[in-house]
Amino acid sequence: MNYATQMEAARAGIITDEMKAVAAKESISEEKLRALIAEGKVIIPCNKLHKAISPNGVGAALKTKINVNLGTSRDMKDLDTELEKVNSAVSMGAEAIMDLSSCGDTRKFRRRLTKTCPAMIGTVPIYDAVVYYHKPLIKITTEEWLDIVRMHAEDGVDFMTIHCGINRDTAAKFKRNKRMMNIVSRGGSIIFAWMEMTGNENPFYEHFDEILDICREYDVTLSLGDACRPGCLSDGTDTAQIEELITLGELTKRAWAKDVQVMIEGPGHMPMNQIAANMEIQKTLCHGAPFYVLGPIVTDIAPGYDHITSAIGGAIAAQNGAAFLCYVTPAEHLRLPDVNDVKEGIIAAKIAAHAADIAKGLPGAKDWDDEMSQARHKLDWNRMFELSIDPEKARAYRESSKPQKEDTCSMCGNFCAVKNVNRILDGEIVTIFDE
Repeated sequence: MNYATQMEAARAGIITDEMKAVAAKESISEEKLRALIAEGKVIIPCNKLHKAISPNGVGAALKTKINVNLGTSRDMKDLDTELEKVNSAVSMGAEAIMDLSSCGDTRKFRRRLTKTCPAMIGTVPIYDAVVYYHKPLIKITTEEWLDIVRMHAEDGVDFMTIHCGINRDTAAKFKRNKRMMNIVSRGGSIIFAWMEMTGNENPFYEHFDEILDICREYDVTLSLGDACRPGCLSDGTDTAQIEELITLGELTKRAWAKDVQVMIEGPGHMPMNQIAANMEIQKTLCHGAPFYVLGPIVTDIAPGYDHITSAIGGAIAAQNGAAFLCYVTPAEHLRLPDVNDVKEGIIAAKIAAHAADIAKGLPGAKDWDDEMSQARHKLDWNRMFELSIDPEKARAYRESSKPQKEDTCSMCGNFCAVKNVNRILDGEIVTIFDE
């Protein structure tokens, strides 16, 4: 039986090959997964033309997934460097790559990704329109904005961020309710500027049904962008953010009516004590659609360490319902991340995701930790390295400061509690200083 999208198949009672692959990865029954996709609570972003993809699911009852942002900019145009980042991210287990390229031959890079990369590929068409048409923003037409969406679908992109929630009504409320940081979303700022300069409605909102038709044709998942996400703690959970979220909830229902898969983008910067409430608000206003969050970054004072501020917020968000974490690197707010920054950002995000999966009680999530604990109990250093989230770094730290005795580390030596208690329980004598 033919079907247009994973959601349409699920609603027709069909278990697709992609559903079977995801169910096996997640240790969830195929029928349960199908039912969650039919409800819109799980998505499998998987463009029909992305032949290299290894399908992954995002949403309720599944492991928290990681997205890696990368791409060229006017100051950093080297495609080979960006591909090195892609390969590194995939090798470290990132489930999604989002190409945010804003300079150079963006289509060549995008097509290469969808031809060879097994991860989900996401894009933000609004960035590419500015590059592709190479003309002043005010002169880009409504038809041209929509044509770029179709181009990305034709290129095999699995999900697209579309900033359709900031319509003229939302923009007017944003202007009336002053913010400390205004709009910090790149795509949001572009479409806001275009609306202000032309006096026209947001074309992605006005022609949302046309976008849905494109997404349905290729089975592209819509990532409904949060143009009004807070860019500092003071703007967290304000009028503009919530007003846009209400609109995104309305658009979610319209997408589901055409069997188009949807996820919702979320904050942003906000205090830790607001994160859990934000997750509940999103689930309510957006009807349980998977939530994709950038951070949230929980303090604004740590340039150079925002992979840490983001991991703190991401763990809290995922524990309370977020399904997809966009990594943040140490270079956030400062420059384009290099290969090492990408690694640091992925590791931080994976720690946050794993910690949240344990807290949510996902079956098997804690098994990895139990294996590590058993290796530590046995003082089996090689096994500890194998189980580490970053084996290379763990091994390098130990090698950099070798202990006198291989069964301890240079921190504790003969004071090692694990070693000494093991020996006592085995009936041995422990003297510590004269050993």
